[in-house]
Amino acid sequence: MTAAPDRRPITVTQELNTMLLHEILARTRMREDQHRATQQRLASRLATVRRWQRLARYADRRARRAAGRL
Repeated sequence: MTAAPDRRPITVTQELNTMLLHEILARTRMREDQHRATQQRLASRLATVRRWQRLARYADRRARRAAGRL
């Protein structure tokens, strides 16, 4: 008399693999989101620096014009 093969370990293994796959995908999405957020912060900082540089050039031109009028 032979025992029927136990299907449970296969099901558990498949469920664990599925859970691991979802966990891997979730971690990948989190890493991508973090990378995207880092890139957006960098772009925002760059835009801020450029804005302040433009303002500094404008203020410098105005100061030179004002000094030339004196």
